[in-house]
Amino acid sequence: MDLENVKTLSDWDKWKATLGKAVNAGERIGMSESTIDGIATKVGDFLSANVDPENREQRVLQELWRSGDDTDRKTLAKMLVNMVQK
Repeated sequence: MDLENVKTLSDWDKWKATLGKAVNAGERIGMSESTIDGIATKVGDFLSANVDPENREQRVLQELWRSGDDTDRKTLAKMLVNMVQK
């Protein structure tokens, strides 16, 4: 994910495309599904703690993330990975 370019985070479709590229890159270099899911969980933790949501979709994700426990967050991260996989 391009965290240097915060503009990417403001548009939901661009955000999903960026996440999809990151997931696809991980798959291409041979990362396992569990490794990708684990990284997605860590990225979710980082974004929730450090990035102010730029749109309503991201705000919903942040609220879901913050309201859940570790199991819920892992599930949400996996769902996001599934959503952007190609």
